[in-house]
Amino acid sequence: MALSMPKRAAITLLLVAAFGAALYFALRGQQAARTEQREAAEAASVVPLKGLIALDVEGYFKDPRVIKALAARRVPVAVQRIGSRDMAGRVVPGGTPDFFFSSGVVAANQVVDAARKANLPATQSAPFHTPLVIASWEPIAKILVANGIARPLSPKVYGLDMTKLTQTMLAKTRWKDLKGSAGLYDVSRSVLVSTTDLRRSNSGALYLALTSHALTGDIVTDRAAAQAAALKLAELFKRQGYQENYVDGNFDDYVAIGIGKTPMAFIYENQLVRYALTKGGVAQDMVLLYPQPTIVNKVVFVAMNERAKALAAALANDAELQGIAVEYGFRIADSDRFVAAVRPTGLAVEARVTQVVDPPAFELMAEMIDVVAREMTQ
Repeated sequence: MALSMPKRAAITLLLVAAFGAALYFALRGQQAARTEQREAAEAASVVPLKGLIALDVEGYFKDPRVIKALAARRVPVAVQRIGSRDMAGRVVPGGTPDFFFSSGVVAANQVVDAARKANLPATQSAPFHTPLVIASWEPIAKILVANGIARPLSPKVYGLDMTKLTQTMLAKTRWKDLKGSAGLYDVSRSVLVSTTDLRRSNSGALYLALTSHALTGDIVTDRAAAQAAALKLAELFKRQGYQENYVDGNFDDYVAIGIGKTPMAFIYENQLVRYALTKGGVAQDMVLLYPQPTIVNKVVFVAMNERAKALAAALANDAELQGIAVEYGFRIADSDRFVAAVRPTGLAVEARVTQVVDPPAFELMAEMIDVVAREMTQ
């Protein structure tokens, strides 16, 4: 049966409309695909920023999520890991990297000072930080509490009186001589904190800074005081015996061998937090002792140009990049986000670290390290 004229017109309009809609969506899909390809090509064409980074953040920059996020923000990076203390020597006019990411303020200040002397611009920021802590065990914490060296702050979190601990160590006290050690850790070894080698490692050097404050009651501010403190504290390093020269060496002994070898390990908090987040928890008797006061180690970004400043801003302000930093155990400006991330692991941390001191100026730190290094070879 032949269709009437109005019906044929209506069908024609429907077909035209359907074809137009299909064409619209096809063109829009092609446009979206072209836009995505163009953005990907633009991101790939951006020259990576060259940076020298500390071991602390090497895993972070190798994380595929960070690589993708930085590329999308047009600040891709090509990084090389070197020791933080070696970074200042790489400030060379015409050959300086775009940025440095050092472990600690002392090393960052050295970079900035070298840049100033070379008449190069340099801007500092600290997107991540972590306090220095002592990783220990519940039996050790109980002994320290019984002797007035530590006090409970919250379940499985302890505040550590660094002055009393330093005095105890310098007195060559043995664990078995401490009140309450029977049945917990009544061994004949000396009370000592295990550290990395301060001649090679930033954390070992910060332990020297912290014990110098405990010894003198203040931040060392002159060369004579620095030399005298270092000379006295050198034995705390010598009596440890062999020390690992990289940041994870001391921590690895703590988690792998345990209380027998490492009753107290001086570490960055982020090391144990990262371990807890990766493993989904920690051993039941692992605890953190927070030196009072302690030193907060800032992972300091030093930008040498405008593009590097854009990268610094992304690291400090981008929610995704900040969240990944927390997964690597670092604290960020949003302390509540950090605490909430750690809580499910069962590792107890101090929510807000308030008792903090700064290390001495880098010239004095270098002086103290030299004194201890010399004593360790004698």
